[in-house]
Amino acid sequence: MRNRTALSRAGVAPDRSPSQDADDPRIYVSLQGLRSLEAAARAISFLPKQPARSALQGRHRSRIRGRGLDFEELRDYLPGDDVRAIDWKVTARAGSPYVRVYTEERDRPTLIVVDQRMSMFYGTVHNTKAVIAAECAAIVAHRVAKQGDRVGGVVFGDSELDELRPGRGRAAVTRFLTSLETANHRLKADAPNVTPMPFNDVLAAVARLATRDHLVILISDFDACDDETERRLGAIAMHNDVVLGLVGDPSADVVPDKGEVTTLDGQKQTLLDFQAEEVRVGLAQVTGSRRDQVAAWQKRMRLSVLPLTTAEDTLAQMVRLLGGRAR
Repeated sequence: MRNRTALSRAGVAPDRSPSQDADDPRIYVSLQGLRSLEAAARAISFLPKQPARSALQGRHRSRIRGRGLDFEELRDYLPGDDVRAIDWKVTARAGSPYVRVYTEERDRPTLIVVDQRMSMFYGTVHNTKAVIAAECAAIVAHRVAKQGDRVGGVVFGDSELDELRPGRGRAAVTRFLTSLETANHRLKADAPNVTPMPFNDVLAAVARLATRDHLVILISDFDACDDETERRLGAIAMHNDVVLGLVGDPSADVVPDKGEVTTLDGQKQTLLDFQAEEVRVGLAQVTGSRRDQVAAWQKRMRLSVLPLTTAEDTLAQMVRLLGGRAR
């Protein structure tokens, strides 16, 4: 793969040296930078009660249901007990009313799924999509840990997938952030040209980790999804709350009418000439169909969607989307 291929994806001039790119926070994240988002993450919340302006509320969006319930005991009915808690089968056998008592689970695990494939190594304004995804994931991890819930994740690139079971505390967050940094720094101009990891393989890993009552947050551009993707996603959403972070770039809405960009699909390189009308129309159709696909998932499966863009600072748009207050 030629250097200008990856550099054009990242919106970086081709005369920059690799060492300069490695130090550019618009292109690569660092563990220190991801850790530094901890204090600012307090401006948002992933608790069930969301601000009215939050994107996690709305007519076609699901509410975050919060922690589940653990069965504690079966006891005699007492005056003042909620009649809805009466266990009618036990009551019929015993001849007197009995109620089931539940306690709220101590925490609720959160699984953060982050795309770091080469399709994410692109950005024309502020950051690459890969950086936006990594920073968004870090903000979520910090906030969830601060709420006292367990944090885990699935971080994947074109050929690597790291499964991190939810854990509690700073150590779990550090493991997750380290995995993010490692995956992000694999995105290089001279990276091997491989077939991108199918999104369905990623969802299979998610299903293994998030069996039920998890908060699952998938942050990606959702490249290379199909009908099977919807089936797998629906199965996960049946027993968990699912939030989709759709990462896009403004160039998807306004395709330039001049210039050239080299792209690849894991097997072949293609030179796109933006002066050709059929190229511009084709690109607009691809990006438009992807947004339509995610919008259809949102409606049919009652998922929450956070539309993220490379044109804005990550924390600022997270605060705006979740109805929080900047700190």
